Amino acid sequence: MADLLVRTVRGGASLGFLADLDRTAAAAWWRGLAPAVAEGRLAVWAARDAGRVTGTVGIAFVDKPNGRHRAEITKLMVHPDARGQGLARALLSAAEDAAADAGVTLLVLDTETDSPAETLYGTAGWTRAGTIPDYATDPAGGLHATTLFYKRLGERVGERVGERVG
Repeated sequence: MADLLVRTVRGGASLGFLADLDRTAAAAWWRGLAPAVAEGRLAVWAARDAGRVTGTVGIAFVDKPNGRHRAEITKLMVHPDARGQGLARALLSAAEDAAADAGVTLLVLDTETDSPAETLYGTAGWTRAGTIPDYATDPAGGLHATTLFYKRLGERVGERVGERVG
């Protein structure tokens, strides 16, 4: 997973890291997520092909009582060699299904404006909520805008949501 993160960032993807990210730092970042996963605040999936990780996606669950109906899609990434085969859409769909199964009725995410990911979310039924200028730097250090998206999940929209299941 560290190699996937490094390769994706070096390919220009805006994932919160700069181009000088190395494998050691990437592996430490992934290991640092273990407590959140163990506590159920984060779920992470990895796609594998021929023994290597080709993609990931995560769901960050809200732990505040007034926000348990929503979650955030995080770190959807696909290895450059595996792009164009529908893997990003499959990972996104799996995360959406898992979120709905956990009682989530609203998903949110942000992505670099004018990136290929922005097109993916638009064609996958996500609603564009707006953009924020100069939100983050790209891996090379240049400021760029971020587009916010949301998606209401299935027939559960409008129901009262208490504790998340699962």
